[in-house]
Amino acid sequence: ILMQSPLSAGGWSPLDSDHYQWLQVDLGSRKQVSAIATQGRYSSSDWTTRYRLLYSDTGRNWKPYHQDGNIWAFSGNSNSESVVRHELQQGIVARFLRLIPLAWSEEGRIGLRIEIYGCSYWADVINFDGQGVISYRFKVKKMKIIKDVIALRFKTSESEGVILHGEGQQGDYITLELRKAKLLFNQYGSILGHTSVTTGSLLDDNHWHSVVIERYRRNVNFTLDRHTQHFRTNGEFDYLDLDYELTFGGMPYSGKPVGGGRKNFKGCMESINYNGDNITDLARRKKLDTSSFRNLSFSCVETHTFPVFFNASSFLQLPGRASHNMVSVGFQFRTWNPDGLLLFSNLDEGTLEISLLDGKILKGCTLNLTITMVSSSGLNDGQWHAVRLVAKENFAMLTVDGEETSAVRSTSPLSINTGRTYHLGGYFLQTLFPPSQHTFQGCMQAILVDDQPADLHAVEKGTVGAFENVSLDMCAIIDRCMPNHCEHGGRCKQTWESFSCTCDGTGYSGATCHTSVYEPSCEAYKHIGKSSDSYWIDPDGSGPLGPFKVNCNMTEDNVWTTVVNNLAPKTAITGSSRERRTVLQVNYSASMEQVTAITTSAEYCEQQIAYSCRMSRLLNTPDGTPFTWWVGRGSEKHLYWGGSGPGIKKCACGIDRNCTDPKYDCNCDADSRQWREDSGLLVYKEHLPVSQVAVGDTNRPGSEAKLTVGPLRCHGDSNSSVLYSPLVPTTQTCLQAIFFFKSASYFFVEVLKGDLYRCFCLCFPSAPETVSFSFDVGNGPVDLTVHSAAPLNDDQWHQVMAERNVKEAVLLLDQTYRTSRPAPAQGHTRLELFSQLYVGAAGGQRGFLGCIRALRMNGITLDLEERAKVTPGVEPGCQGHCTSFGMYCRNGGKCMERYNGYLCDCTATAYDGPFCTRDVGGFFEAGTLVKYNFLPEVVAGASKDSKALTKQLTPHEVNLTKEELAFSFSTSSAPAVLVYISSKTQDYMAVVLKQNGKSCTGMSILVFISKILLNSYTEKTGFVDPVIIERYNTPGFIGCLSRVQFNRAAPLKSALRAATQAAATGKLVESNCGASPLTIPPMSAATDPWHLDNTGESLHHRLPHFNRDSAIIGGIIAVVIFTILCTLVFLIRYMFRHKGTYHTNEAKGSGESAAESADTAIIGTDNPETIDESKKEWFI
Repeated sequence: ILMQSPLSAGGWSPLDSDHYQWLQVDLGSRKQVSAIATQGRYSSSDWTTRYRLLYSDTGRNWKPYHQDGNIWAFSGNSNSESVVRHELQQGIVARFLRLIPLAWSEEGRIGLRIEIYGCSYWADVINFDGQGVISYRFKVKKMKIIKDVIALRFKTSESEGVILHGEGQQGDYITLELRKAKLLFNQYGSILGHTSVTTGSLLDDNHWHSVVIERYRRNVNFTLDRHTQHFRTNGEFDYLDLDYELTFGGMPYSGKPVGGGRKNFKGCMESINYNGDNITDLARRKKLDTSSFRNLSFSCVETHTFPVFFNASSFLQLPGRASHNMVSVGFQFRTWNPDGLLLFSNLDEGTLEISLLDGKILKGCTLNLTITMVSSSGLNDGQWHAVRLVAKENFAMLTVDGEETSAVRSTSPLSINTGRTYHLGGYFLQTLFPPSQHTFQGCMQAILVDDQPADLHAVEKGTVGAFENVSLDMCAIIDRCMPNHCEHGGRCKQTWESFSCTCDGTGYSGATCHTSVYEPSCEAYKHIGKSSDSYWIDPDGSGPLGPFKVNCNMTEDNVWTTVVNNLAPKTAITGSSRERRTVLQVNYSASMEQVTAITTSAEYCEQQIAYSCRMSRLLNTPDGTPFTWWVGRGSEKHLYWGGSGPGIKKCACGIDRNCTDPKYDCNCDADSRQWREDSGLLVYKEHLPVSQVAVGDTNRPGSEAKLTVGPLRCHGDSNSSVLYSPLVPTTQTCLQAIFFFKSASYFFVEVLKGDLYRCFCLCFPSAPETVSFSFDVGNGPVDLTVHSAAPLNDDQWHQVMAERNVKEAVLLLDQTYRTSRPAPAQGHTRLELFSQLYVGAAGGQRGFLGCIRALRMNGITLDLEERAKVTPGVEPGCQGHCTSFGMYCRNGGKCMERYNGYLCDCTATAYDGPFCTRDVGGFFEAGTLVKYNFLPEVVAGASKDSKALTKQLTPHEVNLTKEELAFSFSTSSAPAVLVYISSKTQDYMAVVLKQNGKSCTGMSILVFISKILLNSYTEKTGFVDPVIIERYNTPGFIGCLSRVQFNRAAPLKSALRAATQAAATGKLVESNCGASPLTIPPMSAATDPWHLDNTGESLHHRLPHFNRDSAIIGGIIAVVIFTILCTLVFLIRYMFRHKGTYHTNEAKGSGESAAESADTAIIGTDNPETIDESKKEWFI
C-alpha cells in the first residue's frame, strides 16, 4: 500500500538483500492488471531501483512480463518517498504477481511498497481432455459463409492439437490448429483455394494466448497476442461452402480424410465466440452437443510440470544414489543454442556427460564408452525434447524423443559405480576429467534421477541439493524470430540472447535485410557511370516491393526504362464476337505493383499497340460500344486506341485525318478485305501498362486480326523533391531515411526532424566535416557521428542514409563513411511516429542553407516539391547533378543539367554516345572530300545592346592565336592529304602523308598537334605551297578518318550529321574505323617547343633555325616583293591605327555566350587601346 494511504507506514524489506528475494501478491482471483506503482520502505534508506514482474494463475509456472520482445525490467525508485508508476503496455490477466528485485539502494537494503491497478475479470472456461469436442451447428445446413469472426483464448502444454475445424461436402474446410507449438490457419476453397498461414511460437508454455480471426470474403486479419497478420486467401470464390457444423477442440468423429490423424486439443479454452455467439456459455447451458466428453469440466485442470530456467552462469545440483551399478537419468530440455552441457556427474571411475553439439548431435559418455546420436532435425529449435540415458554393466542406451538410437556393448567389461551428485545445466568445479561443455542456456523439466522424479520444491526451499542463478518454476524462453524482424524474405537465426538475419539471395542487406543493394532506377545507374544494359532496380528501396530486372537504354538524351511482356508480336485472334470476346492477358517481366512503381515515378511513359485486321472492325459499332478495348492499371477498361487519348474513341489516323476511309476514325473500321493496321502510342501513363485486350470481331467468314502490344517504355525519375512533408502517424520497427544534400554554407543545422511519442529521431549535419544522427526510443538519447575526409559544404551532392532497427543504428555518408551502434538489450523496438516531419529546420533553429533532394522514408519517396512551392524561403527544383556526375562526360563533352539527372552534350566534340565516348568516323573512297566552313565565334563581354549583335562576321576577321588538331586515320595508300586548313590570307595548316608513309605538315611532324602558333613552321617542311598540296592529293585519301577535332569544331562529325556548315563530296560512309579510345597524354610544357610563358620574351627568339634551302627561297621571294611592300606600307598605316595587331570588330556582334579563352575576350573588347601591343605578326 503506497504512501497516499493512511496505512502506508512500513513496507517490505527482506532479511537478505540478494537476487533470490521476491515479493508475491495474491489478488484472490484472476484480475486484469493494467499498471503497477512502487515506493521505498517508509522513512528509510531502503528502496528498489530495478525489478522484474512475474505472473501466474496458480502460484506456479510463472511467466515474466514481456514488452517489445524482451523480458522487461522496470525502473524503480531513487528514494523512499517518491512514487513511480508504470502503465503496462500489454495488460495481463493473473491471480498471482511476483516482484523480483534486480537492484536496490546502495545506502541501504531492498525496500518496497507496491500498489496494483486493474479491474475484475471473469470468463467461461472449458477443459479439453484430448478426446471430447464441442459441436456448433448452423441454423441452416450447407452454409455459404462470407464473413467469420472467431475469438478465443487457450493454454496448453501440448505442441499439437486441433482447436477449430469445419468442412463441407464440396471439399471446403477451415482449420485452426497447433503444430510444433505454432498456430496454423488452414483454409481450402474450391478451385486453387488453399491458404496456409502460420503465426506464433512456443505456444505450449501452459500460459494463456488470445486468438482473433476476422474474415470477410477473401480478406483475413489473423491476430495472436496482439500481433496481426493481414492476408488475402487464394481461390476464386468469396465464400466457404461448409456443412452444418463447426467443431471446437478437435476433429468430428465423422470427419473426412482431411483430418489426417491429427490430435485433438488438450488444454483449456475460454471466451470462445463465433460470429457473436458465446460458445462456452452455450456449452455450459447445454445448448451444444458435448456428448463426446467423458467428463466435461468448466474449470481449468492444471498440469504439474516444474520447469527450470538456466542462464550462462547457472547450475542445478541434485543428489543421486551413490555407489550404484546403474545410471538411469532423464529430462526434457528446450533451447536455441547449438551447444551446451545438459548433465554431468563424477563417477567413482570416470565421468558421465550428456552434451549438445552443433544443434544436432547429442553425446553421452560413460567411462570409455561414447554414444553419439545425430538428429534428423535441429534439437536447438526451441521445442521440448526428451532425453533418456540408461547405462549398466556392458550396456548403454541413449534415447531422444522416444527413438532408440543404439544399444552399445563395450569391448571390455564396463563397470558402473555412480557418484553422489548430478549437475544439470552447468559445471564450474575443478575436476580431473572436465566436461567438453560447461554451460547451458535454456529450460529443463520432468527431471528423473535414478528413475525417480527430482523434488524441485525441496530444492527451492533449500532442503535438498543446491543451485546458482537458476529460476525455478519458470521457463523464460523467448522466440526472437517471431515475429520475424528479418525483412524481404531474410532468414532469421537465433541464439538464446540474440538473433541474426541471413540476407543472401534477397537483394537486400543490413542487420535486418532492410536496405536494397540495387539502384532505384535506370537514371540512378547512369549517375554512377553505367552504360546501356539489363539491370535490377528497386524503385521503392526498402519498401515492400522486391527488386526486378529491366532494360536500360542510355544511348539517347533520355534514359529509357523498358519492361517487356509475354505477348508475341502479331498474335492471331479468331472466333471472337461482341457477345463472346477473346481476352488476351498481357503479363510482364515484373508484377503489376512493380510496373506501377515505374510509371508513377516516371516523367513520361509510352507503349505501342497495333491491331492488324482483315474484315475485323476495331472501335466503330452502331451503338457506340467498341468491338475491342484494352484494360490498364487498376483493371480499368479504356475505349481509345494508340495515338489517341482518353475519352476520344479514335485511332491515330482519326486524329491525323488520314484514315483509308474518311468516314471512319480507324483504318480497321472500314471492314476492308485487305490487310489494314491501326497502331500508335499509348502515352497516358496513369492508364499504363496494358494488362488485357478484349477483341470482339473475328468470328465472321474471312475475318482475321493480329494484335501486338509492345514493351512499356518510360523515362525520367520524379523522385526528387525538396523540403517539407507531413508524416503519417505510424509505428515502425525499422526507420530508414535516405536523402541527398549539398551546401556551400559553413554553418550546418537540423536537416531532418520528427517529433515522436515517447521517442524522437533527429538527423542533422553538425559541422563542415561531420554528420550526426540522434534518436531516443525510451532508454536515453543515442548519438552517432561520421567524419568526412573533406568538408561537406563544398557545393557537391552528398548522400546520407540513417537507419534504426531492432538490431542496430547505422549512419552512412556517401557510401563510404559508416558508423553503427548495436541496439540495447532492453528498449522500445518500435518507433512511434505521431507528428509531422520537418526538413531543413525545426524548433526555431537556424535553417539549412542548400539543397535537399530524393528524400525517402522506408522506401517511400516523400513528395516535398509541392510543399516547397507554398513554404516561404524554399524553392522547388534542386539541381546540380553535373557537380557530382559531370566527370562521366568524356572527351570534352559538356555536362548539361536536367531536373532529374544530367545529359552529356557531345555537339562540340568528335564523339557521340551518352558519355561522349563513341568514336565518330567515316570511310573515304577516291574522290571523297569533306569541306567545313568555319563560323565566327561569338565573343564574350560584348553588350547585348550592341548594334553589331546581328552582324555576320567574315572569316578573315577571325584571328586565332592557337589551334588544336586531333584525329585518327587508317590507310594503305600514299601520298594523301589528310587535313588541309586554309584562310583568306596565306595562313594555312596541312597534314599530308608522304610516299614513304611519313606524315608532314606545314606546322609539325606530329599527327596530334596542340598549341600551334600560326605562321610558324617546323624544321622538316618549311613553306608548303598549293603545288605541293596538288602533288600529294593525287589520287586522294582512301581509308578511314575518325575523331577529327579542330579547336571546338568537329568537321567530319558535322558532315555525317548533315550540319549546314559541312558538306561531303563523293560517297562518305560512317565508320569508327576500329579506332580505340584516345590515350595520348597532353604534351608537357618542358617538352613543348611552342609553349608560351609570361616572361615577355620575343617570339622570334623562340623560333627554331630555318632550313637552308627554305631560307634561300624565302630570300628570293622577299627581294621580289620588297618594292611592293614599301609601296603598300603607307596605305596600311593609314588604314590601320595599330600596325601588326590583331584588330577585329567582333565585340560589336558578341554577347550571346561566354568566350572560350582569355585571348578571345581581349580581342572582343570595345576599347582598342587595351589591346596588347606586343602581339604582332612576323612576316618572313
